[in-house]
Amino acid sequence: MDLIKKHIVKPGESVKLKSIATEPDGPFDGKEDAREYVADTITKMQHLQYRLFVEGKQSLLIILQAPDAAGKDGLIRKTLGRMNPQGVRTYPFKVPTPIELSHDFLWRTHQCTPAAGQISIFNRSHYEDVLVVRVEDLVPKSIWSKRYEIINQFESLLCERGTRILKFYLHISAREQLERFKERLDYPEKHWKLNAGDYDVRDKMPKYHQAYEDVFEKCSTKRAPWFIIPADKKWYRDAAVAHIVHETMKEMDPQLPKVEADLDEIRALYEREAAEMGQDS
Repeated sequence: MDLIKKHIVKPGESVKLKSIATEPDGPFDGKEDAREYVADTITKMQHLQYRLFVEGKQSLLIILQAPDAAGKDGLIRKTLGRMNPQGVRTYPFKVPTPIELSHDFLWRTHQCTPAAGQISIFNRSHYEDVLVVRVEDLVPKSIWSKRYEIINQFESLLCERGTRILKFYLHISAREQLERFKERLDYPEKHWKLNAGDYDVRDKMPKYHQAYEDVFEKCSTKRAPWFIIPADKKWYRDAAVAHIVHETMKEMDPQLPKVEADLDEIRALYEREAAEMGQDS
């Protein structure tokens, strides 16, 4: 099973989202098989994340981008967010505040990048500044067109510091997205997600796809690759991302530090304390 090779965007590769399937094509034997795989993989990720935290030298940045209802929140809740919160932080990037707008476009992002030993998960990211601002015509092309190279330099800086970067686009079909919008209407506990503006964005999806295609071609690098994940089936989305994150963490191979304490001395102290407590009882 090589889902990395299956879904990665090679550096400089020209991508057409219309030609990429939103439905899975193997390797899991249906929903239950994928869910069992995710459960097993989460356990392995938890062990690796513990080692990463204790080692305190490397870090991991996971970036999630997708159309609305493609499942960024669900992926975090069911898979990525299952690691120890002491070493993992999730950052949802909303519309910039006036203070954030008064700085350069990467200012708010850099503050959320992971420190050594940490994992950061971005729910949307700095890529909004070459996606939304482009499609919605919020800034002129002369500004946003220069940002691809700035982003590449920024991510290269993070890599030099010891941060691995994984970028995922959750690829959902218009039909499946509409079904999930209906689900939000049918269940009162999901009404808070309803937004009439989501339907306006659907009308602009060809423009958003073109903007994403430029992002993939210009900003998928060897050190910070993009992955396009079929997202019509939630179980495949979760399993594919879990696989790629786990394989990356294995490759990072975080090591527990060497023990500098005198174990014999500490064992003797423990045995003395235990013996004294036994006598007191």
